[in-house]
Amino acid sequence: MNFIYKNIQKTRSILALVYGCCFIYIGINHFIDPEWFKPIVPSILRYPVLWVYFSGLCEIVLGLLIIFKQSRKFASICFVIMLVLIYWANINMWVNDIPIDGKKLSSTGHITRAIIQGLIILLVLWIGKIKPFNK
Repeated sequence: MNFIYKNIQKTRSILALVYGCCFIYIGINHFIDPEWFKPIVPSILRYPVLWVYFSGLCEIVLGLLIIFKQSRKFASICFVIMLVLIYWANINMWVNDIPIDGKKLSSTGHITRAIIQGLIILLVLWIGKIKPFNK
């Protein structure tokens, strides 16, 4: 039983590293190419570049925090909050049929994206040992 527990913890740490690095990379891209992200920022928020930079900064900071075991639970909770909040941009893209790189997603593409977002949230809950994955 101890062997299984150690392997689960090792897997959790490896996934935390991969997850964190992916979000750090995405966050950096918010600063390198804010114009790419800008179109999907809901217009009611105004100042889209500010929100692109802010979300990029959050992704970088949380990506770093989730890598370290001491801050993983906190980072996981913050990730869930951030992922739910930034999904508003994806809904905006869907409802207003906004293209990215000149391409529009089909309804199937948007539904697939929503499912992936849900899976990403479940994964970060598991990585952070947040209920119901707190074992």
